[in-house]
Formats: sequence, structure tokens, C-alpha cells
Amino acid sequence: MSLPEKAFPVSWDQFHRDARALAWRLSAHKEQWKAIVCITRGGLVPAAIIARELGIRVVETVCVASYHAYSEQGEMRILKEVAEPLLANEGADVLIVDDLTDTGKTAAIVRAMLPKAHFAAVYAKPKGRPLIDTFVTEVSQDTWIFFPWDLGFTFQKPIAEGQPG
Repeated sequence: MSLPEKAFPVSWDQFHRDARALAWRLSAHKEQWKAIVCITRGGLVPAAIIARELGIRVVETVCVASYHAYSEQGEMRILKEVAEPLLANEGADVLIVDDLTDTGKTAAIVRAMLPKAHFAAVYAKPKGRPLIDTFVTEVSQDTWIFFPWDLGFTFQKPIAEGQPG
């Protein structure tokens, strides 16, 4: 795995704050969502936080995988579809949640399943940004976000000493 040009490590505290900020933005919408569909696996954590904050009790998953090395994305496969009742009315009263929209490939697949749903992600990159409705932070396409569930405690070089790679 070659390391990205820019690294953006996110701590558990920061991710929790960002997911709550997303919930605040979503609370301003007039829609009353009957369910959250989270994109696994990354959408599980923000979906739990948003479900608590907005009082949504039904949390469903859609499982999409791309078989790849970390440096490149491969073929997209749907491993688990959305439950049939949530597909009614093209998802008009459903909130889709993910941690990140990167290239937009996963978002496009889920958006096609629920075209009228509201799509929210904690973080967005420019290629995926047009496919979502609400997000908290946009990062450049060449930034790799290191989520807290992917990290351990290690020494980090100062920025002035150069980025790895």
C-alpha cells in the first residue's frame, strides 16, 4: 500500500463531534425520516450517533463491497440489499448515512436503490460530493482519511519533516 499524499487522522472524539454536527445539520430539515439506511461498514458508527440524536429507531444496513487493494477500487458488489419496505416510494422518508463519500461509486449504487432518500455523510471528497445532500467536512481527493477504528497509537512525524510516501 502506497501512502497518500495527504493524511487526515480522525480521533474517536473528533469523529463523535463531527457525527453530532451532521445530526445538527440534519435536524434542521423538515423531513421526518422513518429509518436510517447505513452503508456498511463505515456508516455504522455515524448512523448510531445520528439515530440517537434524531430519535430514529429503525436502522437498516446496505452492504456494498469492492474487492481491491487499498490503493485502488475494484468491482462493486452488493452483498446485502435494503429491506423491501424501505424501498417504497423510492426511499422518500429514508435517511442514508455513510462515513465518507470518496469516488462516489458506492454512493451511486445506494442512491439508485433509494433515489428520493436524503443522503448524508460525515466527510466528502469532490468526486463523491455531487451524490450527497448533507455533509460536515470536505477534504481534497488526494487526502486519505484514517478513521479511529483503523488506527492504533503510534508516533507521528511533524508535518515539517515531510509526508510519508
